[in-house]
Amino acid sequence: MNISRRILKLKRRMTSIYKKIMDGLTLKKILLILFGAMICTFGIHSIHQRTNITEGGAIGLMLFIGHWLKISPAYITPVLDIACYLLAFKFLGGRFIKISIISTLSVSGFYKIWELFPPMLPDLSTHPLIAAVLGGIFVGIGVGLIVQQGGSSGGDDALALTISHISHWKLSRSYLFTDIVVLILSLTYIPVMHIVFSLITVTVSSHLIDWIKEY
Repeated sequence: MNISRRILKLKRRMTSIYKKIMDGLTLKKILLILFGAMICTFGIHSIHQRTNITEGGAIGLMLFIGHWLKISPAYITPVLDIACYLLAFKFLGGRFIKISIISTLSVSGFYKIWELFPPMLPDLSTHPLIAAVLGGIFVGIGVGLIVQQGGSSGGDDALALTISHISHWKLSRSYLFTDIVVLILSLTYIPVMHIVFSLITVTVSSHLIDWIKEY
């Protein structure tokens, strides 16, 4: 009898935990997060990485710290992401962190998948303006879908959402603020023209993210 009660109590506890985990999550939401992660990482892998167009936000800050302090991105990235997520947890709550964990893992997974295949787009290194606009479109649509579902693709999204929440700025303005600050710092080691094209791509992506989030 005691064993039966313990099993019943365990089932209730597991059901309670499952409900807490799935709270705010639907199949449609998860599929849109996966689709957004697929689009975003395709753009970064096929365009940005091949054309050396840098990023703003946490990614750009990681590159900046890595260049000047000679610290591996493998160590910088988790530290920056954890710091941004802790800040986001304080202002945006646990549900945001839960969805962000799913989306961050999705982004990481799809990026690994794209690395298994040869480039699927022509090399746009000789056409940096096209690369900047097209890359911004891929990242903007992909991250926009993730943010629309209440998550983020990494620490930079979490930081921009937190700034937007605190300051009541539009999300695109928050993204541009963090991106411009980091791009200005990046002038210490990246040619001006590369920064100009990076500014174009973050402007395109930030406005697309804002538009999709509000759609």
